[in-house]
Amino acid sequence: MSKEETFQDLSLNPSSGKQDLWRWLYTELRAAILDGRLKPGARMPSTRSLGMQYSLSRGTVVVAFEQLQAEGYTRTEVGSGTYVASGVPDGLLPATHRPVAAPAVATSKATLSKRTQQCLKDVEVIPASRSIGKAFRAHEAAIDLFPVDLWARVASRVLRRAPRSLYGHGNAMGYQPLRRAIAEYVGASRGVHCSAEQIIITSGTQQALDLIGRLLLTTGDQVWMEDPGYHRALHTLRATGARIVPVPVDEDGLIVKAGRKLAPKAKLAYVTPANQFPMGVTMSADRRLELLRWAASANAWIIEDEYDAEYRYSGRPIAALQTLDSSGCVIYVGTFTKMLFNALRLGFMVLPERLVEAFAATRTLIDLHPPTLDQAILAEFITEGHFGHHLRRMRQTYAERIDVLKTAADKQLDGVLEVVHAGAGIRTLGWLKTGKSDRDATQQAQKLGLEVTPLSMFITKYERPPALMLGFAGCTPAELRRGVSVLATALRLR
Repeated sequence: MSKEETFQDLSLNPSSGKQDLWRWLYTELRAAILDGRLKPGARMPSTRSLGMQYSLSRGTVVVAFEQLQAEGYTRTEVGSGTYVASGVPDGLLPATHRPVAAPAVATSKATLSKRTQQCLKDVEVIPASRSIGKAFRAHEAAIDLFPVDLWARVASRVLRRAPRSLYGHGNAMGYQPLRRAIAEYVGASRGVHCSAEQIIITSGTQQALDLIGRLLLTTGDQVWMEDPGYHRALHTLRATGARIVPVPVDEDGLIVKAGRKLAPKAKLAYVTPANQFPMGVTMSADRRLELLRWAASANAWIIEDEYDAEYRYSGRPIAALQTLDSSGCVIYVGTFTKMLFNALRLGFMVLPERLVEAFAATRTLIDLHPPTLDQAILAEFITEGHFGHHLRRMRQTYAERIDVLKTAADKQLDGVLEVVHAGAGIRTLGWLKTGKSDRDATQQAQKLGLEVTPLSMFITKYERPPALMLGFAGCTPAELRRGVSVLATALRLR
C-alpha cells in the first residue's frame, strides 16, 4: 500500500466563499487527482485530520469524500482507509488549479446528414425582435395597433373558465372550437370548401410545409417553385430531400407551360396565387385552371400559401384556388402571424379528406399537439368577432400606409427608385433606376439603419431587373416618410 499522502505539501486553492465548502473541497481534490498531484493508489488522509487541517467540519469532509467515491475517483477498503482509484488516468488535465469541466467534444461534419449540411447553407437563424415598426421591415404587421388589452381580457377570461381538461393532452389536429371557427371564416372570406375535420392546426406556415414534405415527398421528387419565390418555403421543402425546379412567374402568376416543360412529372407545386411573393401579382383564372388540370393529370399536389391574402385594398379578397379544385389535390395553408402578431405561432392547413388521418398521425410524432390554451384564446377571439373587426381595421390602415409610402417615394425617390403601389399584402417592390445592383443598394440602406431586402434574394434561376422589397404595414406614416428620406440619401451615395 502507498503511504498516506502528505496533505501539508498539497496546495489547494482557498475557498472563494461562493460555493458550499464540501463542493469546494470535492472540486479541489478531484482536480488534484486528475492532474496527477494525487497519484493512483495514494492513501487519502482521515476525514478528521483533513477537517482539522482546513478548518472544516468532519461532516463536510465526509460529504466531499462520498461524492468522490460515487464518481469513481476514490475507493474505500474496510478497515484500511480511502485510496485514489487506480483507474483514473494520469495527466488528464494540465496542472492548473481550477474546477474540472467535462472534456469538450468537437462537432464533425461527418456526424451531420447531407440534408442538415444543406440546411446549414440555406438557413439563417432569425434573431428575436428588439424593436417594432422599423422601416422597411417586410415581415411585420402593425403590432403597434394590435388590441393588446382586448387580447389580454379574452385570454384572462378563457384561462379563468377553462376546464381542467384543457390543461391535459390536446388533440393532434388541434382544438376543435378553433378548427370550427377557421372553417367558418375561410369559407365566408375565401370561399374555401371544408369542414373542421379537414383542418389541422400548425405552428405556422413553416411547420405546415415541413409536414407536407415529410408525408408527400420522397427523396429526389421534383417540386415546382415560383421563381422568384418565397425562399423559406424553398429551403423547407429542399430540406426534405426534394429537387427544386424553379418555374418563372409573369403578370398572371406561375407559368404552368414552363413547369410542364421543365418537370412534367413533378410531385408537387408551391404557389402563392392571391398575392404572389414577392412580385405581388394575382394568378389569373385561366392559369389557375391550367395548374389544376396539370396536377390532376400528373397525380401531383398543390400547396396554396395564402398568408397575406386577406389584405386587399380594393374590392373583396380573391377566392382561393382551392374553391376550383375538383380532384382533391390542393392543400390550403394559412397563418395568423401576419393577420395578428408574429409571436402567435399558430397556423392551419385545410387538407383533402384522404390526407387527414396520415397528417394527424405525423403531427403526433413531431410535437403531439399544438398548445391548447393559446388555441382556446384565439378561438374565442375569432368567435366573438374581434378577429374580423381587427382585419377590417388593418385593411384600412395598410391602404393608408401604402398611399403614404407611394406619395413620399414619388417626391423623394424620383429617378432613383420606382415604388409600386401595392394592391394587396404588407410589402411592395421598388425598382432601382440607378444602375446599382439591389444587393449593393441594400448594403447602403442597411448602413443607415433601414431594413430593405434585395429582390435577387428570392431568385433561383430567372434574372430580374434590380429591385428592393419594402415593407409598409408595420411602419407608422411618420416612420415611412423618414424611411423614404433616408433611403433617398442611401441610394444617391456613391
